[in-house]
This record gives sequence, structure tokens and C-alpha cells, in this order.
Amino acid sequence: MFDTMTITKAGASLCAALLALLLAGWASDGLYSVGTANHGEDHVSGYPILVADAETDAPAEEVVEVSFTDVYAAADAGAGEGLWRQCQACHALEQGVNGVGPYMYGVVGRAKHAVDGFNYSNALLAMDGDWTPENLNDFLESPRTYVPGTAMAYNGMRKIEDRANLIAYLATIGN
Repeated sequence: MFDTMTITKAGASLCAALLALLLAGWASDGLYSVGTANHGEDHVSGYPILVADAETDAPAEEVVEVSFTDVYAAADAGAGEGLWRQCQACHALEQGVNGVGPYMYGVVGRAKHAVDGFNYSNALLAMDGDWTPENLNDFLESPRTYVPGTAMAYNGMRKIEDRANLIAYLATIGN
């Protein structure tokens, strides 16, 4: 069953696999390594990170925050229609058609848990008020932060302009 030739082939296969791993490591190191050995001390690899000045504790750069109201005033509903594609996997725009999430027909200005026939999470049922553009903005930014315990699995929309455009689009549907 195991003769000399079989043992030799197995040993050669093992050596070939080790050689392939060594060559792959050498090739990837050459492709992805950003060394500075040949460039002198003037060239350093990496990116500078701006930090606060240790003496004054002042931030290195001020971040200008734009209010949602200003962004929403200039929102483009046409751009929001393109962003709707992310939402339509779970929500519908037709009134009375629930999916994984409640329908979005007339959502802007509607009470937070007013869709008949939809099984809202207890966390959302505990909330009061309406889906104002500001509330929708906060919810879309991070659903789990706005409504801890929500059943919505969406991670959130990071750009304030995208949220404003989407809300402007939703405001045109059924309102």
C-alpha cells in the first residue's frame, strides 16, 4: 500500500506546498509593503494624524456642523428617490402594504406607530410623537441609538445630505 514512490510523492507535495506559501508571502510582502529604507529619513510611510495640542488642549481642526434644518431646506427629492432602493427591500410605498417593515406612504408627519396591522417592536411602541423630518433624520442616522431595542436591522445612513434627500422624497409620497 505505501511503497517508496508514494512516500516520495507525499513528501514532494508537502515541500511544494511550503514553497508555494513562501513565494506567496514574499509576493504579497512586495505588493503591499510600503518601506522607507531606500528613501532616507525625509520620507516616512503612513498618514499624519492631527491631534490636539498638548499645551493648549485646543483641537487641531474645528469641525463645522451643519444643522439638519438647513440641509433639509436644500434637499433634493430626486436624489432621495435613488436612495429609496436601500429601503424598498423591507418597506413599501403603497398604503396598506406592509413588508418586513411598515409601509412608508405618508410617513412624514405620521404618528410613530400608526400603521394598522403592523407588529411594532415594544421599543417603538413606547415612543410618542410623530415622524417629523428631524425625528426621521435621527432615526435614519442610527436606528438602534434612536430606538434602543428596535427590530430594524439597518445600521444607519451616515451622510446628513443623503438622509435629508431621502426624507424629502418620502415627504412627496402621500403627503
